[in-house]
Amino acid sequence: MMSFKSNVLCCLVVLCSFMAFAQQPLQLWYTAPATQWEETLPLGNGRLGMMPDGGITQEKIVLNDITLWSGSSQDANNYEAHKSVKEIQRLLLAGRNDEAEALVNANFVCTGAGSGHGNGANVPFGCFQTLGELQIDYHHADDAHAYRRQLDLPSAIATTQFETNGIRYHREYFTSFGSDVGIIRLTADKRRSLDFSVTLTRDERAKIKTEGQELQLSGALSDGRGGIGMRYIARIRIQHQGGKLTVDDRALHLAGADEAILYVSIATDFRNTSHLTRSQSLMEAALKHAYQAEKQLHQTAFGKFFNRVSLEIDDKSTADLPTDERLRRFYERPAADNGLAALYFQYGRYLSICSTRPGLLPPNLQGLWAHQIQTPWNGDYHLNINAQMNHWPVEVANLSELHEPFIELIKTLAQEGKKTAKAYYNAPGWVCYMIANVWGYTAPGEEASWGASTASGWLCNHLWEHYLFTQDTAYLAEVFPILREAARFYHHTMIKEPRHGWLVTAPSVSPENSFLMANGKRTSVVMGPTIDNQIVRELYNNVLAAAEQLNIRDPFIDTLGMDLAHLPPPVQIGSDGRVMEWLEEYREPEPQHRHVSHLYGLYPAPFISPQTTPEWADAARKTLQVRGDAGTGWSRAWKILFWARLQDGNHALEILRQLLQPALGSEINMSGGSGGTYPNLFCAHPPFQIDGNFGGTAGIAEMLLQSHAGFIHLLPALPDAWSTGEVKGLKARGNYTVDIKWKDGTVVDYHIHSPTNKPVNVLVNGTMTVYNGE
Repeated sequence: MMSFKSNVLCCLVVLCSFMAFAQQPLQLWYTAPATQWEETLPLGNGRLGMMPDGGITQEKIVLNDITLWSGSSQDANNYEAHKSVKEIQRLLLAGRNDEAEALVNANFVCTGAGSGHGNGANVPFGCFQTLGELQIDYHHADDAHAYRRQLDLPSAIATTQFETNGIRYHREYFTSFGSDVGIIRLTADKRRSLDFSVTLTRDERAKIKTEGQELQLSGALSDGRGGIGMRYIARIRIQHQGGKLTVDDRALHLAGADEAILYVSIATDFRNTSHLTRSQSLMEAALKHAYQAEKQLHQTAFGKFFNRVSLEIDDKSTADLPTDERLRRFYERPAADNGLAALYFQYGRYLSICSTRPGLLPPNLQGLWAHQIQTPWNGDYHLNINAQMNHWPVEVANLSELHEPFIELIKTLAQEGKKTAKAYYNAPGWVCYMIANVWGYTAPGEEASWGASTASGWLCNHLWEHYLFTQDTAYLAEVFPILREAARFYHHTMIKEPRHGWLVTAPSVSPENSFLMANGKRTSVVMGPTIDNQIVRELYNNVLAAAEQLNIRDPFIDTLGMDLAHLPPPVQIGSDGRVMEWLEEYREPEPQHRHVSHLYGLYPAPFISPQTTPEWADAARKTLQVRGDAGTGWSRAWKILFWARLQDGNHALEILRQLLQPALGSEINMSGGSGGTYPNLFCAHPPFQIDGNFGGTAGIAEMLLQSHAGFIHLLPALPDAWSTGEVKGLKARGNYTVDIKWKDGTVVDYHIHSPTNKPVNVLVNGTMTVYNGE
């Protein structure tokens, strides 16, 4: 362990040693049942999800399994595509981008239905789907009062309680991190007061039956080819004290009980697992544990992740108000409730822990939670920012293990992507494009405007970041071939643009954005969009650094070093002082477009910095000013990170305020000012996408700690409203754990822990100092 206080701070330590931060409650709570899914409370253990609505006489609990996908493995590559790439490139070199785009749409997209244009439930691409709904019909009066519905983040337990007809009812729900089942405990303060029925429903492809005293829902999804795809089963059993349990062919009925515990066991046959055997064994194992023992097992296992980080921001909090009311007030005046910012940060960590686990799948667009058969955009892995944003907080928020499922998915895509590289470029190495699923899809999408952006280089950023934070050289050696082969693809496929002789990608797009040509036509396909230039430079640098760390000597690595001199600079500044999005200053049909991909070099890459590249930082600032603060949910989250990297904490807080704008509607809306946050703090794209939650969490961390520029920077973007506070357990690159305490905007105490006691430069209160491992 390394602990150090600079001399500058020592005089302040005594003054602040008595500073006490009252533990702000980390709870979401409400005074009424949920009226829409976006008000229900998310529970998850990385595989199994439940979302209860807290209904008084009828309660609905949406069930999920992270592995439940329709569709099946497919090869959507067009193996004739490489025959047209030279002509596409010729047209781009000639400035005939519209003709190049037409050729891309004709020959350089996927074969077959692709993602079904985001409606892929019944095509081979498939989609992430809800498993179904557990419904409990309570046979008691509906005139409830003293109602409270709550999610306690530190315990990952939800509760509902109310009084009716002189009886106090209490419900407790959790998805166990111990026995891997869902558990619902029902009690009342008067004996024999529990009287209810339990049913299971699903809109399609489901069979409901009882077997003995167990209720079952089972079925098989479509493989997208007219056949049988993934199989699944959900089982419900009830343990009870007092009362009588009866069963009919589609429901369980309990009357006159003192206590009832519902056990929910779910499994699919993903990766050829026997879903029947797995669900049965999980159920039987859980039933052997006493309830309190199971609850303690769950809380201990969850707490090993959640309790690593704490955040307190002075004493401004309205935790005594329901969360939906807090949300409204925060949007009106964020400085009046710093506790909500801390709650939102920890909620993002909570969602990360609950929506993935090592050995399974990474969170998708919905995280773990979906309530539809056809989830928006298939609930897939969008790789032009969204799946990446899902993982931006995991390292800095001390949840590094939760990066592993995404890294495993990248390994799968790297293997499948070799075929895609051959099909579209006849190239070595590997490549994947904008959309992916659990089946290893790597082909482009159905249209050039959004489906032609390569994602392999961006994914390699995650492989490298995991190493930077963990310093695990065995892991680096394992993923080095993936980094190398991604670079090999770009090296083989880039062309020289005519004006400067730079090596650039072609064809490509700046994700989902378009421009106006001189002839007035709107198009997307270009060579060398700025994001590509930044990603390729970052990838080459990282491959070189990894090779040096691993002491690998390879002629190809030397070639990459030479190529770096011929890449475009990470930033070109246009005549208006902004970062250019393309090689040319095209006219923009949407100046406030939700994507700001040409600032990849600001975040997540480290090219743009107020300290090292102030001119580029000024250009990035102007870019954001013109782009505007509004956007969809995830877009606003990204802008928090941008402003944090520009060290403007007040502007970052303003974007956080906008991210937390109360939202109710769930219809798809791509307009610039449509994003916000639902009453259950889910991010509204809209509809719900979890990337905004994770991006917002990463943004708050970035306001408090940065480590991308070769040193640890404490409080780099602290808003004026957060003048006093304390954070413990954040991670910095180099495998450092950082605790910070501050007062009146000044760091007054800090600790840095390292397993190796490596020296590190630290910027604190404007002064650079060196930790020497004391």
